[in-house]
Amino acid sequence: MTAVVGHARRQRAAAVTRSRTLPYLPWIVLLTDAAILAVVTVLASLGEHGIPFLDPDAPVDIATRIAAPSIAVGWLLMLAIGGGYRRQVLGSGSDEYKRVLNATAISTGVLALASFLTGVQISRGFFVGLFTVGLPAVLVGRWGLRKLLHSARRHGYLGLPVLVAGSPDHVDEIHGVLERAQWLGYDVIGAITPEGEGRTPAGVPIVGSTAEATLAALRVDAQVILFTAGAAATGPELQERVWELEERGIGVVVAPGVTGITTDRVSFRPVGGLPLLHLGTPAWAEATRVGKRLFDIVGALGLMVVLSPLFAFVALRIKIHDGGPIFFHQSRVGRQGVPFRCAKFRTMVVDAEERLAELHAATGYDGDGLFKMEQDPRITKPGRWLRKHSVDEMPQLWNVVRGDMSLVGPRPPLPHEVANYDTAARRRLHVRPGMTGLWQVSGRSDLSWEDAVRLDLYYVDNWSMLQDLHILFRTLGAVIFPKGAY
Repeated sequence: MTAVVGHARRQRAAAVTRSRTLPYLPWIVLLTDAAILAVVTVLASLGEHGIPFLDPDAPVDIATRIAAPSIAVGWLLMLAIGGGYRRQVLGSGSDEYKRVLNATAISTGVLALASFLTGVQISRGFFVGLFTVGLPAVLVGRWGLRKLLHSARRHGYLGLPVLVAGSPDHVDEIHGVLERAQWLGYDVIGAITPEGEGRTPAGVPIVGSTAEATLAALRVDAQVILFTAGAAATGPELQERVWELEERGIGVVVAPGVTGITTDRVSFRPVGGLPLLHLGTPAWAEATRVGKRLFDIVGALGLMVVLSPLFAFVALRIKIHDGGPIFFHQSRVGRQGVPFRCAKFRTMVVDAEERLAELHAATGYDGDGLFKMEQDPRITKPGRWLRKHSVDEMPQLWNVVRGDMSLVGPRPPLPHEVANYDTAARRRLHVRPGMTGLWQVSGRSDLSWEDAVRLDLYYVDNWSMLQDLHILFRTLGAVIFPKGAY
């Protein structure tokens, strides 16, 4: 136990120096927003009235001069009231961007109402310029800070030392997720289990028992304890642990037994002092309606027009290489299990399908999950570049127009994969498969089969149009800077 605690203390000592600025993160974001809005407000004012210090005769509206800083301060205040600076929402997920959008919409409405009630005339040019430029500028600023934060966390800085409490298997499951998502900033320095000694099967050091969670956290100077299923025998026991930790200033995170649920589907309703968690209906039905379909058609047709010169170049490159067919058609399974012909630019040798059984035997593949080889000998020279940057999948835009696929959705599965689906995996078939999705922007071929299914199920149950736009934006980065593509 002494060695385990010593190991955790050394990790914690390093983390203390690396996370020193983390408590100031909300203030850093606030100051960044304030600087952006100050610049945008000045530009909106000057753009409407000329540039006074260059043009002395330019008219300057006194009402705008007074209103401009008030509007910027009010906008920041609305962001704060709406939770836009809560540490829990900064740096991950779409919730941060949603709060910025909501605060901006409310600020716009309040400003318009105040102008109407008070009779203060604010020029429409200033009003439109402020919000049409200010909103994208704030969102870009938030995105830039997020990228800097994620980069720092991947390099071991600005992390929080965390203990994971629960059964050894649950600890390892959570630890694996946090290891893959290092940008979250949770540095697991140890585990707390009912037994309270040894190591978990994956090697996480156990620094104490769940009955003495507070003492264990104080011994290794953990800042957060993440409770998983099995961390406490009863609800009252868990509540006692939480009270003790709160009194010592140690943060508490609880991972519910029901996973893959977004906050949009969760509501709490207290009944007799017991907070009941209510789950809304899954969002997959909304993902099949007219709005998403119209977005797919317009987006796919637009991309086909813009990318047509690239398509011509790729087709010529494939034909010159070996004289074989330009396209490769493969049977895939779509929504509700309906098969369709999926189009791709050919990236393999002409007899690739005939050589597949030989590779299965050589690698010991048993048909469970998706077959991928990092150095597949069947891939042609131009095919490697096409796969690396996902250009080979561009002909699927026609599948999107036809209605077989969507721009965003679960990965289109092969028929033999669907034949081995369990009940959970079959939920992927509730929506159209996508050209891109959470699986592509989260690692692609580097993901395990279980992780790929988990991400697809999360998408199916929690779909939103904003999430689709977020995935498409992240896909651009995954294509330019590919990872896990082969």
